[in-house]
Amino acid sequence: MNLELRQLRYFVTVAEELHFGRAALRLHMTQPPLSQTIQALEELLGAAVFERNRRGVTLTPAGSALLPEARRMLAQAQELPQLVQRAAAGEVGRLTLAFVSSADYSVLPPFLRAYRAAYPQVQITLQEATSDLQLDDLLHNRIDAGLLIPPLPDKARAELDYLPVLREPLVLAVPAGLPALNKRGKPALNALPALPLIIFPRAISPALYDAILSVFRDAGVTPEIGQQAIQMQTIVGLVSAGMGMALVPQSVSNLMRPGVEYRALAHTTPLVETGLAWRRDNASPVLRGFLELLRNEVRKTALC
Repeated sequence: MNLELRQLRYFVTVAEELHFGRAALRLHMTQPPLSQTIQALEELLGAAVFERNRRGVTLTPAGSALLPEARRMLAQAQELPQLVQRAAAGEVGRLTLAFVSSADYSVLPPFLRAYRAAYPQVQITLQEATSDLQLDDLLHNRIDAGLLIPPLPDKARAELDYLPVLREPLVLAVPAGLPALNKRGKPALNALPALPLIIFPRAISPALYDAILSVFRDAGVTPEIGQQAIQMQTIVGLVSAGMGMALVPQSVSNLMRPGVEYRALAHTTPLVETGLAWRRDNASPVLRGFLELLRNEVRKTALC
């Protein structure tokens, strides 16, 4: 069906005037070509849209059904240029963003608030995932960007760009009420009771795993590896249950759980970095807008 917007516009004008002569004047044309256009529309649709008689013009039931749809289609067509321009500017569309669980307690909420305020029409799809899964999703174009813990493997660095957004120390998470923590100040690992270490599998994030163990090594302590979990909230939950202690990024202390106490350590700890990775060949205007805002937020808040 080769339906033209011009035919719909002519039809709506006649339907509003219910007079071919007045409709022709509104359209700045003569009546014969207007009548011919309406006849061609009726032939195309296979039904009469106007009842013509000596008393005037009225809409048929088919015409009455067509009128609101024709108005809707014309309105949508009128909005197309603005829609295309907004899409080109990254103001509409979809962004799929993955994040490690620790980002949910640090950079993710303020970034999302700022982005939602700047781009309210963009649909954001969020999914929590470990760094290794995010890298696989990025390499296979399943997500637009990921907040993850570096480093990026060589294969990933060949295809991805990366922006650091946060560096923070590790802090101690222990069951509340330990006698060694009754005193104020920063505890030393070698002064704590021998509690199992709750940690995630090394395959999930080797750099963070090694950084945690390096803190114990520098303190002259060999920890007993107890439970393993892949999410920070699960690790903190196990600490709350008295299953052991953990070293977590400082921002995780925003996760308040009964029975858990967070303390800065007397030892200097490595800084844990969180950053955003995305495909270098992703030309999405929505992603470009997100990156511009993220860079501005990083500079403004001195997160990095």
